[in-house]
Amino acid sequence: MVALGFLAALAVLTRELKRREVPEGEELASSIITTAMIGGLIGSKLYFVLFETPSDLEWGELFDVIFSGYGLTWYGGFIVATAAVMWQMYRRSAPLLTVADAGAMALAVGYAIGRIGCQLAGDGDYGVPTDLPWAMAYPDGVVPTLEKVHPAPVYETLSHLAIYGCLWKLRDRLALPGLGFSLYLILSGVARFAVESIRINPRVVWGLSEAQLISVAMIALGCVWGLSLVRRATVNKENVE
Repeated sequence: MVALGFLAALAVLTRELKRREVPEGEELASSIITTAMIGGLIGSKLYFVLFETPSDLEWGELFDVIFSGYGLTWYGGFIVATAAVMWQMYRRSAPLLTVADAGAMALAVGYAIGRIGCQLAGDGDYGVPTDLPWAMAYPDGVVPTLEKVHPAPVYETLSHLAIYGCLWKLRDRLALPGLGFSLYLILSGVARFAVESIRINPRVVWGLSEAQLISVAMIALGCVWGLSLVRRATVNKENVE
């Protein structure tokens, strides 16, 4: 599902770069997705090993974790992949903000598909017990549970498909380059914060999990970035007049 997520992201990014008339859009999209795939997988696994793996594991157990199919933390992958992609765009002199807007749509759809893998694997990122009609157990999951719980990966798939739909609907109305990506940061931060409220991850400070703290940072960054873009455009317009 991770592979299918990257392929879907490639299709969306290629289409959007062509529509936005970015030079060599197809080749640029391929380079960005390849870079994001490598950087994302390394970053997500590295984050999981460093911050979410028990420190008392033996070397053999740690080796098994590193080369297992689970334990891919999205935030770690996002950080490393973003840095790698920015380097790739700088090297190619690509229009950063325009590509970022197109990349936001690709991120949303790729993440939505990738989370289906978490649901199929039952890898422990489900929610707390509930008696809602759609609650389910994961008796054969990587991290099994016989209790009926919130299927959190399903919530994330649906929320990010909705984010993709929102960005797609507004893609022509968000005229300022970079505004689409700032909206993505806000929406994805809100979605992840909401899902984390019913997830079993430990709370670290103020009753919030680590993922919720990062979500708050994403929301704040998206708001500050979006407002600065609007303010800069307003100032430029006034100077021209």
